[in-house]
Amino acid sequence: MASSVAARLSLAAALSAALSAALFCAAAPAAHASGRDLRDCYDGRCSLTLSGPVSFPVSPRFGVTSLRISFTSQQVRVIGIGTNVMSQANLSRGSVGSVNGISVEVRSLSASRAVLRLTPDL
Repeated sequence: MASSVAARLSLAAALSAALSAALFCAAAPAAHASGRDLRDCYDGRCSLTLSGPVSFPVSPRFGVTSLRISFTSQQVRVIGIGTNVMSQANLSRGSVGSVNGISVEVRSLSASRAVLRLTPDL
C-alpha cells in the first residue's frame, strides 16, 4: 500500500509540473513582430508590425512593467500589467488610445496583421 501511495504522489507531482509548464507557456505569448525589436519598445516609443500576440517589458516609470498586445480584424487590445495594476485599451483601425502613459496608434489592421505606433505621453 505504501508503494501505491508513493506512486500516486509521484504521478501527481509529475502532472502538476507538466500543468505548470503548459500554463507558463500559454501565459507568455511568442513574439510575432517584424521591424524593430520588441526591446526597443521598453521606453514606450516604437513602431510594430504584428502577425500575432506579443508581450514585452516596458519601463516601470509608466506604472506598469509589461504590455500585452493582441488583435483581431476589428480590434487591437493593449493590456498594461504591473504590481497590483492592470490597464487596458481596446482600439479599432485608425484610432489612438493610451495605457498608463503609452499612446498606441493603430495605423493598419487586418485579421493577419496589425501595424502600431507607440509613443510615451509623459
